[in-house]
Amino acid sequence: MSNEAEPMKKKTTRTLTPKLLFPEFREEPGWEEAKLSQLGKLVSGLTYSPKDVRDNGLLVLRSSNIQNGEITLDDCVYVTPTVKGANLAKPKDILICVRNGSKPLIGKNAMIPEGIPKCTHGAFMTVLRAHAAYFVFQLLQTSAFQKQVAADLGATINSINSSNLLKYRFFVPSEPLEQERIADCLAALDTQIAAEGRKLEALRDHKRGLIQQLFPQPGQTQPRLRFPKFRDNGEWEESPLGRLLSRKPEYGVNAAAVPFSEDLPTYIRITDIDDEGQFTKDNRVSVDIEATEENYLVEGDIVLARTGASVGKSYRYRPKDGRLVFAGFLIRVRPNPKKLVPDLLSNYLTTWQYWDWVRVSSARSGQPGINGSEYASMPVPLPPAGPKGNELAEQQKIADCLTALDTQIAAQAAKIESLKTHKRGLMQQLFPSPQEIEA
Repeated sequence: MSNEAEPMKKKTTRTLTPKLLFPEFREEPGWEEAKLSQLGKLVSGLTYSPKDVRDNGLLVLRSSNIQNGEITLDDCVYVTPTVKGANLAKPKDILICVRNGSKPLIGKNAMIPEGIPKCTHGAFMTVLRAHAAYFVFQLLQTSAFQKQVAADLGATINSINSSNLLKYRFFVPSEPLEQERIADCLAALDTQIAAEGRKLEALRDHKRGLIQQLFPQPGQTQPRLRFPKFRDNGEWEESPLGRLLSRKPEYGVNAAAVPFSEDLPTYIRITDIDDEGQFTKDNRVSVDIEATEENYLVEGDIVLARTGASVGKSYRYRPKDGRLVFAGFLIRVRPNPKKLVPDLLSNYLTTWQYWDWVRVSSARSGQPGINGSEYASMPVPLPPAGPKGNELAEQQKIADCLTALDTQIAAQAAKIESLKTHKRGLMQQLFPSPQEIEA
């Protein structure tokens, strides 16, 4: 079922002009206000049942297939090609998430590329089939779109209905060539960002592969890759994590988060740790307690998620992240500097071996979880100690190697963020701002 596009009106009551115009369009009249229904039509998604799912067949695009503004096919669901109610997607269709258990995902969108396998989209998604697809796609990246999505969702609603979405308003240049020039300019930046993103993923993949070679595989007593200086040092041995710590594992503060304030301690929770083990500062929160020094993380500390879907996720504290109080669903471990290099442990906590241990240890009835005692019992593979005064030399060498890669990864991530910041700044000038629209 489709919502047919309305014709563009020749006259509107309001016009606006962006701050930045291409020279050849500076004499053009102001941009005209248009509803989304005038820019394209919506194509509804497919409701399917488990009996329709197949190992192959018709691809069903879902929110997980949108990553960093692009369609990815890493997590795919297929249904029987004869399923009823499937509207086939086309290249240049814009896939939009309109319903999800996670509110921040509402409005997430990406353009369906050429060459994608035959596909439809799920019921929690919609497709916008736009007249000027590349330009309209960039409209959906603007703060004006994001603001309208946020206003639609309110405090509790996790969906946008089609009739509301079609009423979203934007200012649009009437000259198709101007729309094309803007789209081409921003698409060039998108292409560059995507290319740099692939470089970042290649670096991360390289590190993941290297880690697997620098630690022994299950059933092995030596890693596949060992630095020449240590090849004759003998076999690695496993030791319970608790024996390698300065103190027993500790639970964090049992208190609710409050809006961020410079006058209160910054709070780190499971949700503040990203998939790469970094502290995300975009939506910082605080905790309203009289924090003691014991509540704060110090260099060398590692916190581990103890419950829920994120159990096993870890974060190594970095002083550059600022002073942090850790929350109650996290468990702190503090490596003994005479027995364990913290960076070695934090890298081990990303290996397949570790995650296999998490899967087995957290498999309880009800919600998965691992408590402090269980973390203390976790086996950690370690190389034999070196000569007196240099006992942790091999641990440190491995940690230094991986830290050097982390530095490259961080630089590449910063480069991508710089490009994204540049694009956001450019878009603020190429499109009217929400403040201008509401004036």
